[in-house]
Amino acid sequence: MQLGIHFPNFTLPGGPEAIAPALAGSARAAEEIGATWFTLMDHWFQMESLATAHDPMLEGYTGLGFVAGQTSTIELGLMVTGVTYRHPGLLAKTVTTLDVLSGGRAFLGIGAAWYEREHLGLGVPFPPIAERFERLEEAIRICEQMWSDDDGPFEGAHYRLAETICEPRPLRRPRPPIVIGGSGERKTLRLVAQYADACNLFGASPEEVERKLEVLAAHCDAVDRDPATIRKTVIGGGDPLGDPDEFLGRMDAYARLGIDLVEISPTGPDPEGFVRRIGETILPRLVEMGPA
Repeated sequence: MQLGIHFPNFTLPGGPEAIAPALAGSARAAEEIGATWFTLMDHWFQMESLATAHDPMLEGYTGLGFVAGQTSTIELGLMVTGVTYRHPGLLAKTVTTLDVLSGGRAFLGIGAAWYEREHLGLGVPFPPIAERFERLEEAIRICEQMWSDDDGPFEGAHYRLAETICEPRPLRRPRPPIVIGGSGERKTLRLVAQYADACNLFGASPEEVERKLEVLAAHCDAVDRDPATIRKTVIGGGDPLGDPDEFLGRMDAYARLGIDLVEISPTGPDPEGFVRRIGETILPRLVEMGPA
């Protein structure tokens, strides 16, 4: 199993001046220990489940652009972009820019968005959930078209583009991977089956993850797709440093189900130190895990 580092918390000792050094150091440490992904959140307000809306939160793609200049091999993405945050044509251009400037290391993490407070707070439209999923599907199709040889128009129910020009093209071939985040069985996992290169599930329990993968397999059957062509990843799943045996036992159960990457978030006042301890104590055992 591979490792991703997800950096969600910008409330650090030293205030705003400490954010850039901590982010850079954590990203470099993640690369040095052999992590595969380094991701940020895509929010304007900090999540209230983590801190408060008044705590620090950086804009995601600007943050990843900074991280790209601090690293050379690790893959970069947001976990995940809310479809309501950016017009899809601009989103495709933004991810392309990150990919080109990072040397082909970007992926598109995307979902239907959920944090209503930040939308209302900043005056960004927050349509009903059914419409957000319609927009999510159209946004994915727009990104796919902009990363293809077709630079013609796109006509959808919610988005209309006269030209889908995207120059330069992404360096990554055939295009930046699309990772759909979330575990909704009726809509999210259907979109994973139809469009995604990877899914990112919440690590609730091995039993719950197994159920989600069964649902995903059924959606794949409906569109005549081999589920094995979709990378399965999770975020979270316990306290890796506080209770490493429990965490690794859960990861072993995930690996036996076909999960091949777990994202872990640094905790405490020293995120770089956290990442390095993960590299020393958790990653050597994690990489030995695989399917049953």
